Amino acid sequence: MSWEHKALWSKAKLYFERAFSESKDDPLFGLWASLALELLGRAAIASVSPTLLAEPDENHRYLLHALGKGSGSSPKRSIRTAVVLKLCESLFPTYSKGHQKTCSAMMNVRNEELHTGAAAFDSYPSTLWLAAFYEVCEVLAKVQGETLETLFGSEEASIATKILDDRKREVRGKVESEIAAFRKVFEAKPELERNKAAAAAEASAKKLSFQGHHKVTCPACQSLATVKGEAYGNVAVSDEDGEVVVRRAVSPRSFSCEACGLNFHGYAELEVANLAGRYTRTTRYSPEEYYGLIDPDAYEPEGPEYDNE
Repeated sequence: MSWEHKALWSKAKLYFERAFSESKDDPLFGLWASLALELLGRAAIASVSPTLLAEPDENHRYLLHALGKGSGSSPKRSIRTAVVLKLCESLFPTYSKGHQKTCSAMMNVRNEELHTGAAAFDSYPSTLWLAAFYEVCEVLAKVQGETLETLFGSEEASIATKILDDRKREVRGKVESEIAAFRKVFEAKPELERNKAAAAAEASAKKLSFQGHHKVTCPACQSLATVKGEAYGNVAVSDEDGEVVVRRAVSPRSFSCEACGLNFHGYAELEVANLAGRYTRTTRYSPEEYYGLIDPDAYEPEGPEYDNE
């Protein structure tokens, strides 16, 4: 069993080639595309470390296989598809919950196709998922330093790019329309009501900033609002003035403004609204809190005390 990145990337390309040899309205296109998509996700994870693809177990039998030190008497076992999709979300900030939803839907239909008597992809034509599928492929290719062209070939990549451009224009139109609509409604309110709403939103945003949110300016009403995201990457720990400071990069996933009610979900919408900038979550601890230390002056042992004299 090979969990090496190069092997998985090459196999994903081969499966995509097989998928694109079918007409896009043929159920076989969906089946091969779903198989290729899982391989692409596994290749993305392997680009970070092949060891992440080994099923965890207390004796590290599968991990040892990933390191090339496995025993011939022990089996090789990969993580499940659902874990692959969740791990991509944890590892790659550009891979959103929307992308995971797209992948999960395709994997569910694929499983129904392979494990039941139903013709599942007959009921799930590519018109329902092709644009979202291309978007996920582009994201997973980019995290590996690749492009749709290196993944699909120039002809299919050109088709995919045109579809994605149309999709981006749709998202931009939706986001800009919502910003304009919420701005119009907010500005139509009496000044006293606007000021009251903005003050309440500022107080809420400051409170939420201590709960993992990040303060931003609402693009519609200019009040203080927040974005919320998911942490990714390495944790930076430092000692500053006797405190342990922990910093973690965060990729925004949602936006909410309490003053005017505007909200966005997903990286694509946030990007159009200029709210997709990554930020750093900073948490401060005392050394006792962070390391679980015990204050000897306040320590009271449990159980009976013994006189050693």
